[in-house]
Amino acid sequence: MQSTISTLPPYLSLAIWVPVLFGILVLALGRDEKAGFTRVLSLIGAGVSFLVTLPLVQHFDNAAHGMQFVEKTPWIGRFNILYSLGIDGLSLWFVPLTAFITVIVVISAWQVIEKRVAQYMGAFLILSGLMIGVFAAMDGLLFYFFFEATLIPMFIIIGVWGGENRVYASFKFFLYTFFGSLLTLVAIIYLYNVSGGSFDIQTWHKLPLTMKEQTFIFLAFLMAFAVKVPMFPVHTWLPDVHVEAPTGGSAVLAAIMLKLGAYGFLRFSLPIAPDASRNLSGFMITLSLIAVIYIGLVALVQKDMKKLVAYSSIAHMGFVTLGFFMFIDPTLQGSGMAMQGGIMQMISHGFISAAMFLSIGALYDRAHSRQIADYGGVVNRMPKFAAFFIFFSMANCGLPATSGFVGEFMVILGAVQYNFWIGLLAATALIFGAAYSLWMAKRVIFGKVANHHVDELTDINKREFFMFAVLAIVVLAMGLYPAPFTDTMQTSVADLLTHVAQTKLP
Repeated sequence: MQSTISTLPPYLSLAIWVPVLFGILVLALGRDEKAGFTRVLSLIGAGVSFLVTLPLVQHFDNAAHGMQFVEKTPWIGRFNILYSLGIDGLSLWFVPLTAFITVIVVISAWQVIEKRVAQYMGAFLILSGLMIGVFAAMDGLLFYFFFEATLIPMFIIIGVWGGENRVYASFKFFLYTFFGSLLTLVAIIYLYNVSGGSFDIQTWHKLPLTMKEQTFIFLAFLMAFAVKVPMFPVHTWLPDVHVEAPTGGSAVLAAIMLKLGAYGFLRFSLPIAPDASRNLSGFMITLSLIAVIYIGLVALVQKDMKKLVAYSSIAHMGFVTLGFFMFIDPTLQGSGMAMQGGIMQMISHGFISAAMFLSIGALYDRAHSRQIADYGGVVNRMPKFAAFFIFFSMANCGLPATSGFVGEFMVILGAVQYNFWIGLLAATALIFGAAYSLWMAKRVIFGKVANHHVDELTDINKREFFMFAVLAIVVLAMGLYPAPFTDTMQTSVADLLTHVAQTKLP
């Protein structure tokens, strides 16, 4: 679908560059000796960055086809590279989600980060703008620039403020994701040549590519996006990185950065190589089911809370890719259910995974342990925290009336429509999700006080209560009334499925 240049203010540019500029300002003005000023400036920057994303939701036209809020400006004229931005129903909600999670991360670090405060806050603000750039970029090289640039702040965050093995974890994160993207750059250059010298993503959607070309392009993009999601079997970097990352790093990594890979399938793999996507859908569904079932079983045996939630993230993202690759005749009623469910799962997982890692971080800040065996009876000393922890654990396993239920239920409905046995296998993940989430909650929260460390715990303060309350309200509201989310993506999902259904073979 063609898009027209927006007559509205440059909301997308503001969403990208306001947090980046505030991040630079925090780095320039912030000092550890005036940490209070640094924190306030960071919170103002994160708050303003979130506010500038709200007009995108307010002015978004649910019925419109193609991209909205389009901005196009020559960037590198010699190679026809444009500063081209736009969003549709597939990408809309990830912009405010990214900015919202950044606000929560700044609040979560208020008293925890005492050294290099400006660098910590600045890195997250800059990272927020770069991640929004990934969701908004409509030029292939601009997308690649933002996609790779997100590695730098996260690499620094893990390497400086992480755990004992932070250097190992940061290099593992960087090398896995960077090398996975090299073939993607080759595919982008190939598409540039085939299209007659254009990096415009929408132009690439119309290219009549052979099956051989489509298969190469699909596999090249798969290398980057599968690592980022991460899909089985290239998921092994995630648990190690989560364990060593600081709480804020884990929250952003799970809530937003994993979504960059899944979003890449929607924007690149499916529309550019639709015939290869249909041809390889069985392969993608198989990998997704392995992630949903096998990784769910792996989560059951984890002794570290962060590792357990990290593996659960891989299982939940398996639902996302499963929903994307079950192609049903777009003329049939409910054909977009699975894909919409996958996108809903991405949004929901952003809130729930952030809440889970922040909850674990709150415990770690007090007891300096992530081992499940080191806890027990937390409810006796932290009743307010226990209530939030149980609620988020329930949402993590897909309790009805929470956002965790909506996406998984829609994917399972779509799977049953596609193939009953695939739907049945996907539904078993709900059992595993309940098992590992409730098992962890039972051993950490309930029972008698297990040791003196738990006996010395203090309940969450007003700042932490506010942070968890906001996340809980969003998770509950999205579960009770998902229509604002599903309505915005319906047209874009229908257009994408119709596009994929039409062969592009020359």
